[in-house]
Amino acid sequence: MSRIPVLKHYKGVCHVFVDESADIDMAVAISLNAKAQRPGVCNAMETLLVHRNIAGEFLPVMAEKFREAGVMLKGCDDTRTILPDIEEATEADWYEEYLDLVLAVRVVESIDEAMAHIEKYGSLHTEAIVTSDYKNSQRFLNEVNSSTVLANASTRFSDGFELGLVMTTKLHSCTRSFHSFHI
Repeated sequence: MSRIPVLKHYKGVCHVFVDESADIDMAVAISLNAKAQRPGVCNAMETLLVHRNIAGEFLPVMAEKFREAGVMLKGCDDTRTILPDIEEATEADWYEEYLDLVLAVRVVESIDEAMAHIEKYGSLHTEAIVTSDYKNSQRFLNEVNSSTVLANASTRFSDGFELGLVMTTKLHSCTRSFHSFHI
């Protein structure tokens, strides 16, 4: 039996959380890149979490850009109230690594609910927050348990060619996070 530590690759169920203070244009650009730039890779966003207070303004703009890029959206009941023409997301969708132009979207009440969702359904790969609130960015960066945690950057940034480090699961002995913040 070997006792050599190894890095494993499981799957990438990556999330972007659009906080209530997010700049809409930035949130759309980051979300679009995170999903549509290269959907068949492990650091592509699979679930988009959107704060309820920005959902009505953000989701229609985001949905139009995703439609133009050929992304099929699935949403929770609250998302489907705003975007009634999208498919209903099931419990299985929150765990899914689609590796395709398919995206699950959930409206959440708070940063706490977003982080709880990530903890339950995430794969410890890459998570991002889009926000103009420095306190929320720092809280997300410090409390989300994933190998790469980003503020105001696409999950696609966690690529070896961009970050210079490839981590696909957080290990107690070898973890990194990238902190980026723009106002």
